[in-house]
Amino acid sequence: MIAAAPTRRPSLVVIGNGMAGIRTIEELFKLAPDRYDITVFGAEPHGNYNRILLSPLLSGEKQLDDIMLNPREWYARHHITLHAGDPVVSIDRARRQVRSAAGVDVHYDRLLIATGSKPVILPVPGHNLEGVIAFRDIQDVDTMLAAARDHRHAVVIGGGLLGLEAANGLMRQGMSVTVVHVADALMNRQLDAPAAALLKGALERRGLRFLLAAHTEAILGTTRVEGVRFKDGSTVPADLVVMTAGVRPNMELAANAGLFCERAIVVDDTLQTFDPRVYAVGECVQHRSATFGLVAPIWEQARVCAAHLAGAGHRRYVQQATATKLKVTGVDLYSAGDIIGAAGTTDLVLRDARRGVYKRLVLDGNVLVGAVLYGDVADGPWYFDLIQQRTDVASLRDRLLFGKAFCEALAA
Repeated sequence: MIAAAPTRRPSLVVIGNGMAGIRTIEELFKLAPDRYDITVFGAEPHGNYNRILLSPLLSGEKQLDDIMLNPREWYARHHITLHAGDPVVSIDRARRQVRSAAGVDVHYDRLLIATGSKPVILPVPGHNLEGVIAFRDIQDVDTMLAAARDHRHAVVIGGGLLGLEAANGLMRQGMSVTVVHVADALMNRQLDAPAAALLKGALERRGLRFLLAAHTEAILGTTRVEGVRFKDGSTVPADLVVMTAGVRPNMELAANAGLFCERAIVVDDTLQTFDPRVYAVGECVQHRSATFGLVAPIWEQARVCAAHLAGAGHRRYVQQATATKLKVTGVDLYSAGDIIGAAGTTDLVLRDARRGVYKRLVLDGNVLVGAVLYGDVADGPWYFDLIQQRTDVASLRDRLLFGKAFCEALAA
Protein backbone atom coordinates (compact mmCIF):
# COMPACT_ATOMS: atom_id res chain seq x y z
CA MET A 1 0.00 0.00 0.00
CA ILE A 2 1.43 3.40 -1.03
CA ALA A 3 1.20 6.12 1.59
CA ALA A 4 -0.52 9.32 0.51
CA ALA A 5 1.79 12.25 -0.03
CA PRO A 6 1.48 14.94 2.62
CA THR A 7 -0.77 17.82 1.64
CA ARG A 8 1.20 20.94 0.84
CA ARG A 9 0.20 23.87 2.97
CA PRO A 10 -0.45 27.12 1.09
CA SER A 11 2.36 29.66 1.11
CA LEU A 12 2.01 33.04 2.79
CA VAL A 13 4.72 35.56 1.96
CA VAL A 14 5.04 38.69 4.11
CA ILE A 15 6.88 41.69 2.63
CA GLY A 16 8.02 43.72 5.61
CA ASN A 17 9.39 42.54 8.94
CA GLY A 18 8.07 45.47 10.95
CA MET A 19 5.39 45.81 13.58
CA ALA A 20 2.35 45.69 11.27
CA GLY A 21 3.28 42.58 9.30
CA ILE A 22 4.48 40.52 12.25
CA ARG A 23 1.54 41.56 14.42
CA THR A 24 -0.72 40.21 11.66
CA ILE A 25 1.16 36.89 11.79
CA GLU A 26 0.81 36.76 15.59
CA GLU A 27 -2.94 37.32 15.26
CA LEU A 28 -3.07 34.63 12.56
CA PHE A 29 -1.36 32.13 14.88
CA LYS A 30 -4.16 32.66 17.44
CA LEU A 31 -6.75 31.59 14.86
CA ALA A 32 -5.00 29.15 12.52
CA PRO A 33 -1.41 28.41 13.57
CA ASP A 34 -0.84 25.66 11.00
CA ARG A 35 -2.62 27.10 7.99
CA TYR A 36 0.38 28.41 6.02
CA ASP A 37 4.04 27.95 5.30
CA ILE A 38 5.24 31.47 6.07
CA THR A 39 8.16 33.39 4.58
CA VAL A 40 9.06 36.89 5.78
CA PHE A 41 11.32 39.38 3.98
CA GLY A 42 12.68 42.42 5.82
CA ALA A 43 14.95 45.28 4.75
CA GLU A 44 16.71 45.53 8.12
CA PRO A 45 19.15 42.88 9.43
CA HIS A 46 17.21 42.33 12.66
CA GLY A 47 14.25 40.52 14.03
CA ASN A 48 11.07 42.49 14.66
CA TYR A 49 11.46 45.41 17.07
CA ASN A 50 9.27 48.09 18.60
CA ARG A 51 9.83 51.17 16.44
CA ILE A 52 7.88 53.27 18.95
CA LEU A 53 10.72 52.77 21.44
CA LEU A 54 13.45 54.19 19.21
CA SER A 55 13.18 57.46 21.14
CA PRO A 56 13.96 55.86 24.54
CA LEU A 57 16.75 53.90 22.80
CA LEU A 58 18.23 57.20 21.60
CA SER A 59 17.89 58.88 24.99
CA GLY A 60 19.54 55.94 26.77
CA GLU A 61 16.43 54.91 28.71
CA LYS A 62 16.26 51.62 26.75
CA GLN A 63 18.80 49.19 25.33
CA LEU A 64 18.49 47.31 22.04
CA ASP A 65 17.39 44.07 23.72
CA ASP A 66 14.62 46.01 25.50
CA ILE A 67 12.91 46.97 22.24
CA MET A 68 13.12 43.62 20.43
CA LEU A 69 9.68 42.06 20.02
CA ASN A 70 10.51 38.91 18.05
CA PRO A 71 14.14 37.78 17.99
CA ARG A 72 15.33 35.30 15.38
CA GLU A 73 14.58 32.39 17.75
CA TRP A 74 10.87 33.26 17.57
CA TYR A 75 10.83 32.81 13.79
CA ALA A 76 12.62 29.45 14.06
CA ARG A 77 10.27 28.27 16.80
CA HIS A 78 7.25 29.05 14.59
CA HIS A 79 8.87 27.56 11.47
CA ILE A 80 8.93 30.93 9.71
CA THR A 81 11.56 31.39 7.02
CA LEU A 82 13.12 34.82 7.65
CA HIS A 83 15.15 36.73 5.07
CA ALA A 84 16.41 39.66 7.16
CA GLY A 85 18.37 42.36 5.40
CA ASP A 86 17.04 41.18 2.04
CA PRO A 87 14.07 43.30 0.87
CA VAL A 88 11.71 42.24 -1.90
CA VAL A 89 12.36 44.17 -5.10
CA SER A 90 9.60 42.84 -7.38
CA ILE A 91 6.23 41.09 -7.31
CA ASP A 92 5.10 38.95 -10.26
CA ARG A 93 1.36 38.67 -9.73
CA ALA A 94 0.82 36.51 -12.82
CA ARG A 95 3.24 33.86 -11.52
CA ARG A 96 2.45 34.65 -7.86
CA GLN A 97 6.11 35.08 -7.03
CA VAL A 98 8.29 37.62 -5.27
CA ARG A 99 11.99 38.26 -5.83
CA SER A 100 14.39 39.72 -3.26
CA ALA A 101 17.43 41.93 -3.70
CA ALA A 102 19.64 38.86 -3.22
CA GLY A 103 17.78 37.01 -5.99
CA VAL A 104 15.63 34.77 -3.77
CA ASP A 105 12.40 33.75 -5.55
CA VAL A 106 9.43 32.56 -3.47
CA HIS A 107 5.98 31.49 -4.67
CA TYR A 108 2.94 32.71 -2.75
CA ASP A 109 -0.67 31.65 -2.46
CA ARG A 110 -1.36 34.68 -0.30
CA LEU A 111 0.76 37.81 -0.12
CA LEU A 112 0.81 40.34 2.73
CA ILE A 113 2.42 43.71 1.98
CA ALA A 114 3.56 45.62 5.07
CA THR A 115 6.23 47.92 3.68
CA GLY A 116 5.46 50.82 6.04
CA SER A 117 6.50 54.33 5.10
CA LYS A 118 9.56 56.33 4.08
CA PRO A 119 10.73 59.50 5.82
CA VAL A 120 10.43 62.75 3.91
CA ILE A 121 13.85 64.25 3.19
CA LEU A 122 13.45 67.89 2.22
CA PRO A 123 14.98 68.31 -1.27
CA VAL A 124 16.94 71.42 -0.35
CA PRO A 125 20.57 71.99 -1.42
CA GLY A 126 22.86 69.96 0.83
CA HIS A 127 20.28 67.34 1.82
CA ASN A 128 22.69 64.55 0.80
CA LEU A 129 25.63 65.72 2.92
CA GLU A 130 27.12 63.41 5.52
CA GLY A 131 25.34 63.96 8.83
CA VAL A 132 21.88 64.57 7.31
CA ILE A 133 19.63 61.68 8.30
CA ALA A 134 16.06 60.67 9.11
CA PHE A 135 14.84 59.12 12.38
CA ARG A 136 13.28 55.87 11.30
CA ASP A 137 15.27 52.81 12.32
CA ILE A 138 18.02 51.37 14.51
CA GLN A 139 20.73 52.45 12.09
CA ASP A 140 19.53 56.07 12.38
CA VAL A 141 19.78 55.82 16.17
CA ASP A 142 23.32 54.42 15.90
CA THR A 143 24.27 57.33 13.60
CA MET A 144 22.86 59.87 16.07
CA LEU A 145 24.63 58.29 19.04
CA ALA A 146 27.93 58.36 17.12
CA ALA A 147 27.37 62.04 16.24
CA ALA A 148 26.63 62.86 19.88
CA ARG A 149 29.99 61.38 20.91
CA ASP A 150 32.02 63.43 18.42
CA HIS A 151 29.99 66.57 17.68
CA ARG A 152 28.16 69.37 19.46
CA HIS A 153 25.37 70.98 17.43
CA ALA A 154 22.22 69.21 16.22
CA VAL A 155 19.28 70.60 14.25
CA VAL A 156 16.00 68.71 14.11
CA ILE A 157 13.75 69.75 11.22
CA GLY A 158 10.14 69.12 12.20
CA GLY A 159 8.40 70.03 15.45
CA GLY A 160 5.92 67.18 15.51
CA LEU A 161 5.83 64.21 17.85
CA LEU A 162 8.83 62.39 16.36
CA GLY A 163 10.94 65.53 16.06
CA LEU A 164 10.48 66.46 19.71
CA GLU A 165 11.34 62.94 20.82
CA ALA A 166 14.49 62.99 18.66
CA ALA A 167 15.47 66.41 20.02
CA ASN A 168 14.98 65.29 23.61
CA GLY A 169 17.08 62.17 23.03
CA LEU A 170 19.94 64.11 21.43
CA MET A 171 19.87 66.66 24.23
CA ARG A 172 20.09 63.85 26.81
CA GLN A 173 23.14 62.60 24.91
CA GLY A 174 24.81 65.97 25.46
CA MET A 175 24.15 67.81 22.20
CA SER A 176 22.99 71.40 21.82
CA VAL A 177 19.71 71.01 19.91
CA THR A 178 17.66 73.44 17.82
CA VAL A 179 14.21 72.35 16.61
CA VAL A 180 13.07 73.98 13.37
CA HIS A 181 9.35 73.92 12.58
CA VAL A 182 7.56 75.42 9.60
CA ALA A 183 4.35 76.08 11.59
CA ASP A 184 4.05 78.66 14.36
CA ALA A 185 3.20 76.07 17.05
CA LEU A 186 4.68 72.71 18.04
CA MET A 187 2.73 69.51 17.34
CA ASN A 188 0.16 71.64 15.52
CA ARG A 189 -1.72 68.57 14.26
CA GLN A 190 -2.28 67.21 17.77
CA LEU A 191 -2.36 70.29 20.02
CA ASP A 192 -4.21 73.56 20.23
CA ALA A 193 -2.25 76.79 20.67
CA PRO A 194 -2.35 77.03 24.51
CA ALA A 195 -1.14 73.45 24.99
CA ALA A 196 1.57 73.94 22.36
CA ALA A 197 2.78 77.07 24.16
CA LEU A 198 2.97 75.21 27.49
CA LEU A 199 4.91 72.41 25.84
CA LYS A 200 7.35 74.83 24.21
CA GLY A 201 7.99 76.56 27.51
CA ALA A 202 8.62 73.29 29.34
CA LEU A 203 11.06 72.06 26.70
CA GLU A 204 12.88 75.41 26.56
CA ARG A 205 13.43 75.21 30.31
CA ARG A 206 15.08 71.84 29.71
CA GLY A 207 17.49 73.43 27.25
CA LEU A 208 15.96 72.93 23.80
CA ARG A 209 15.90 75.86 21.37
CA PHE A 210 13.07 76.44 18.89
CA LEU A 211 12.77 78.29 15.60
CA LEU A 212 9.09 78.40 14.65
CA ALA A 213 7.60 79.54 11.33
CA ALA A 214 11.07 78.86 9.91
CA HIS A 215 11.56 77.69 6.33
CA THR A 216 14.74 75.75 5.58
CA GLU A 217 16.44 77.01 2.43
CA ALA A 218 19.69 75.05 2.38
CA ILE A 219 21.92 72.76 4.39
CA LEU A 220 25.47 74.09 4.46
CA GLY A 221 28.75 72.22 4.21
CA THR A 222 31.21 70.63 1.81
CA THR A 223 31.32 66.93 2.69
CA ARG A 224 29.71 66.97 6.15
CA VAL A 225 26.92 69.27 7.28
CA GLU A 226 28.12 72.48 8.95
CA GLY A 227 24.94 74.53 9.28
CA VAL A 228 21.40 75.29 8.14
CA ARG A 229 20.27 78.44 6.31
CA PHE A 230 16.70 79.74 6.31
CA LYS A 231 14.73 81.80 3.82
CA ASP A 232 15.15 84.95 5.91
CA GLY A 233 18.92 84.62 5.50
CA SER A 234 19.66 83.54 9.08
CA THR A 235 21.79 80.48 9.82
CA VAL A 236 22.43 78.09 12.72
CA PRO A 237 25.45 75.79 13.17
CA ALA A 238 24.85 72.05 12.73
CA ASP A 239 27.06 68.96 12.89
CA LEU A 240 23.97 66.76 12.57
CA VAL A 241 20.62 67.41 10.87
CA VAL A 242 17.73 65.07 11.61
CA MET A 243 14.77 65.24 9.23
CA THR A 244 11.43 64.52 10.93
CA ALA A 245 9.24 66.46 8.52
CA GLY A 246 6.81 63.62 7.86
CA VAL A 247 6.58 60.27 6.10
CA ARG A 248 5.16 58.92 2.85
CA PRO A 249 3.56 55.48 2.43
CA ASN A 250 6.04 53.07 0.87
CA MET A 251 3.89 51.88 -2.04
CA GLU A 252 6.32 51.78 -5.00
CA LEU A 253 6.68 47.98 -4.92
CA ALA A 254 2.90 47.53 -4.99
CA ALA A 255 2.41 50.16 -7.69
CA ASN A 256 5.06 48.54 -9.89
CA ALA A 257 3.17 45.26 -9.52
CA GLY A 258 0.02 46.87 -10.90
CA LEU A 259 -1.88 47.10 -7.62
CA PHE A 260 -4.26 50.06 -7.31
CA CYS A 261 -2.60 52.91 -5.39
CA GLU A 262 -3.55 56.51 -4.73
CA ARG A 263 -1.72 58.14 -1.80
CA ALA A 264 -1.01 54.58 -0.60
CA ILE A 265 -2.04 50.99 -1.41
CA VAL A 266 -5.84 51.03 -1.57
CA VAL A 267 -7.50 48.32 0.54
CA ASP A 268 -11.11 47.45 1.38
CA ASP A 269 -12.66 46.73 4.77
CA THR A 270 -10.94 43.31 4.85
CA LEU A 271 -7.48 44.85 4.15
CA GLN A 272 -7.54 43.17 0.76
CA THR A 273 -6.24 44.91 -2.34
CA PHE A 274 -8.15 44.64 -5.60
CA ASP A 275 -6.15 41.42 -6.17
CA PRO A 276 -7.92 38.88 -3.89
CA ARG A 277 -4.65 37.07 -3.16
CA VAL A 278 -2.90 40.20 -1.91
CA TYR A 279 -3.47 41.98 1.42
CA ALA A 280 -1.79 45.03 2.91
CA VAL A 281 -1.59 46.51 6.42
CA GLY A 282 0.03 49.41 8.22
CA GLU A 283 1.46 52.72 7.11
CA CYS A 284 1.58 51.64 3.45
CA VAL A 285 -2.23 51.37 3.11
CA GLN A 286 -5.08 53.72 2.31
CA HIS A 287 -8.52 52.80 3.63
CA ARG A 288 -11.51 54.96 2.74
CA SER A 289 -9.21 57.87 1.81
CA ALA A 290 -7.29 57.73 5.13
CA THR A 291 -3.67 56.75 5.77
CA PHE A 292 -2.25 55.69 9.14
CA GLY A 293 0.75 56.40 11.35
CA LEU A 294 -0.26 55.37 14.87
CA VAL A 295 -0.16 51.92 16.41
CA ALA A 296 -3.77 51.51 17.57
CA PRO A 297 -5.42 51.51 14.11
CA ILE A 298 -2.65 49.30 12.72
CA TRP A 299 -3.22 46.72 15.48
CA GLU A 300 -6.89 46.60 14.52
CA GLN A 301 -5.93 46.20 10.86
CA ALA A 302 -3.74 43.26 11.87
CA ARG A 303 -6.63 41.57 13.69
CA VAL A 304 -9.01 42.00 10.77
CA CYS A 305 -6.49 40.93 8.14
CA ALA A 306 -5.48 37.86 10.17
CA ALA A 307 -9.10 36.77 10.45
CA HIS A 308 -9.49 36.80 6.69
CA LEU A 309 -6.17 35.04 6.10
CA ALA A 310 -7.34 32.38 8.57
CA GLY A 311 -10.56 31.85 6.65
CA ALA A 312 -12.63 33.33 9.47
CA GLY A 313 -13.54 36.41 7.48
CA HIS A 314 -16.33 37.92 9.51
CA ARG A 315 -14.48 41.04 10.67
CA ARG A 316 -14.41 44.42 8.96
CA TYR A 317 -11.98 47.23 9.63
CA VAL A 318 -13.64 50.37 10.98
CA GLN A 319 -11.64 53.53 11.59
CA GLN A 320 -11.66 54.85 15.16
CA ALA A 321 -10.49 57.98 16.93
CA THR A 322 -6.80 57.89 17.84
CA ALA A 323 -4.78 59.14 20.80
CA THR A 324 -1.25 60.57 21.02
CA LYS A 325 1.09 60.67 24.02
CA LEU A 326 4.47 62.40 23.93
CA LYS A 327 7.34 60.13 25.06
CA VAL A 328 9.54 62.74 26.73
CA THR A 329 10.40 62.00 30.35
CA GLY A 330 8.87 64.54 32.70
CA VAL A 331 6.50 66.05 30.10
CA ASP A 332 2.91 64.84 30.42
CA LEU A 333 0.86 65.43 27.30
CA TYR A 334 -2.11 63.57 25.83
CA SER A 335 -4.23 64.31 22.76
CA ALA A 336 -7.17 62.32 21.39
CA GLY A 337 -9.87 62.63 18.77
CA ASP A 338 -10.93 65.86 17.07
CA ILE A 339 -9.07 68.61 18.89
CA ILE A 340 -9.91 71.29 16.30
CA GLY A 341 -13.69 71.20 16.54
CA ALA A 342 -16.13 72.60 14.00
CA ALA A 343 -19.20 74.78 13.74
CA GLY A 344 -21.55 73.81 16.54
CA THR A 345 -18.97 72.20 18.83
CA THR A 346 -18.33 73.46 22.36
CA ASP A 347 -15.04 73.73 24.29
CA LEU A 348 -14.70 73.04 28.00
CA VAL A 349 -11.39 74.50 29.23
CA LEU A 350 -9.51 74.28 32.53
CA ARG A 351 -6.32 76.30 33.11
CA ASP A 352 -4.27 76.04 36.32
CA ALA A 353 -1.10 78.07 35.75
CA ARG A 354 0.34 77.37 39.20
CA ARG A 355 0.19 73.58 38.71
CA GLY A 356 1.01 73.79 34.99
CA VAL A 357 -2.22 72.02 34.06
CA TYR A 358 -4.29 72.64 30.94
CA LYS A 359 -7.32 70.66 29.77
CA ARG A 360 -9.55 71.25 26.77
CA LEU A 361 -12.48 68.99 25.95
CA VAL A 362 -14.36 69.33 22.65
CA LEU A 363 -18.06 68.37 22.70
CA ASP A 364 -20.42 67.89 19.80
CA GLY A 365 -23.79 68.20 21.49
CA ASN A 366 -23.62 65.80 24.43
CA VAL A 367 -20.84 63.66 22.95
CA LEU A 368 -17.14 64.11 23.70
CA VAL A 369 -15.22 64.15 20.40
CA GLY A 370 -11.76 65.46 21.39
CA ALA A 371 -9.44 66.06 24.33
CA VAL A 372 -6.13 67.88 24.90
CA LEU A 373 -4.44 67.37 28.27
CA TYR A 374 -1.19 68.91 29.52
CA GLY A 375 0.36 68.45 32.95
CA ASP A 376 -2.33 66.05 34.21
CA VAL A 377 -2.98 63.19 31.78
CA ALA A 378 -4.21 60.52 34.20
CA ASP A 379 -7.75 60.66 32.78
CA GLY A 380 -6.61 60.51 29.15
CA PRO A 381 -7.60 56.85 28.60
CA TRP A 382 -11.00 57.49 30.23
CA TYR A 383 -11.69 60.45 27.96
CA PHE A 384 -10.53 58.35 25.01
CA ASP A 385 -13.04 55.61 25.92
CA LEU A 386 -15.81 58.20 26.08
CA ILE A 387 -14.78 59.44 22.63
CA GLN A 388 -14.65 55.96 21.11
CA GLN A 389 -17.94 54.84 22.65
CA ARG A 390 -19.66 58.15 21.79
CA THR A 391 -21.03 58.18 25.31
CA ASP A 392 -23.75 60.68 26.18
CA VAL A 393 -22.04 62.90 28.77
CA ALA A 394 -24.93 65.30 29.39
CA SER A 395 -25.19 64.27 33.03
CA LEU A 396 -21.42 64.68 33.51
CA ARG A 397 -20.99 67.95 31.66
CA ASP A 398 -20.53 70.24 34.68
CA ARG A 399 -17.78 68.06 36.21
CA LEU A 400 -16.29 66.38 33.15
CA LEU A 401 -13.13 68.51 33.30
CA PHE A 402 -12.35 67.23 36.80
CA GLY A 403 -11.92 63.64 35.66
CA LYS A 404 -13.23 60.14 36.13
CA ALA A 405 -12.91 59.85 39.92
CA PHE A 406 -14.80 63.08 40.55
CA CYS A 407 -17.56 62.15 38.09
CA GLU A 408 -17.96 58.67 39.57
CA ALA A 409 -17.94 59.97 43.16
CA LEU A 410 -20.80 62.38 42.47
CA ALA A 411 -22.73 59.73 40.53
CA ALA A 412 -22.49 57.20 43.37
